[in-house]
Amino acid sequence: MSVLSLEAARAKVQDALVRAGAAPAMAAATARALVLAEAQGLGSHGLSRVAQYATHLRNGRVDGAALPVVVKSKGASALVDAAHGLAFAACELAVAEAVRRAAEFGVGLVGVTNSHHAGVIVDHLRPAAASGMVGLGFANSPAAMPAAGGRHPIFGTNPIAAIFPRRGEPLLIDLSLSEAARGKVMVAAKEGKAIPPGWALDAQGVPTTDAKAALAGSMLPIGAASSPKGAMLALVVEVLVSALIGASFGFEASSFFVDEGNRPKLGQLFIVVDPGALAGRDAFLDRIELLLAEMLRDDGVRLPGARRAALLRRAEADGIDVGAAVLAAWDT
Repeated sequence: MSVLSLEAARAKVQDALVRAGAAPAMAAATARALVLAEAQGLGSHGLSRVAQYATHLRNGRVDGAALPVVVKSKGASALVDAAHGLAFAACELAVAEAVRRAAEFGVGLVGVTNSHHAGVIVDHLRPAAASGMVGLGFANSPAAMPAAGGRHPIFGTNPIAAIFPRRGEPLLIDLSLSEAARGKVMVAAKEGKAIPPGWALDAQGVPTTDAKAALAGSMLPIGAASSPKGAMLALVVEVLVSALIGASFGFEASSFFVDEGNRPKLGQLFIVVDPGALAGRDAFLDRIELLLAEMLRDDGVRLPGARRAALLRRAEADGIDVGAAVLAAWDT
């Protein structure tokens, strides 16, 4: 185990990705995102992804020379083509475009197509909150969840995220629509650990606590034991980030957890809203503080994003722990 500063970790991740074939700008954007995730305690979307991305670069599932570009533009909306590269530079461009358009039109809506795994969706939205704006984000991923009443994977785990500016730290909400993020199952499988009941089905559609069997089977949507609501939300996201912007559906994309496969061509969608176009920024900030104060009247309530923020502050001061196996994988 080694302790690395965030700066050192970013440099090592960037170097590993460049050696795997990523252009420096793509590698730098990806390193920023993965180290930020790790620093917030989100290991399933952090440094554990470096070896996976490097393999996809070497195998041609990702084009390391890709440059994201705005290919369509109409008023408050735009479409960014990630050009089969890693997603992070394309998402940075998309959110910047959405913020710029929201400043002009009150709202900005920008999609990303021909993309890859997008990591922690809410982190892409931080520039929106820094600009005093509300941000919403949606993404799909390779098929991992069945439709309501079904057995075979169709939808991705399809995360949704929101960020709300405050006079202090922004309010961050980020969740996968599966009962648990598939990245957590990936980590459990690598470590030989069981997963809790209710997370997944095996390839035969039978509930399982075996992480490897779960990766070969399907994840269960949130609330699947009693309601189809999670599957319905996954359907909404799938349509928004695929049919609406021309990206692949989850069932058309090869799993991220295999080395060989197609270029996934997945989608992300970002919506940014300027409160100044509606209630007004000061009114919005006043109202959100009133709401959060009411929530915090009850003992045990923790604001979304508070734990991540505390971990990030600690990591900025003390660095992050990086296992020897992770470091060794970067050197291959």
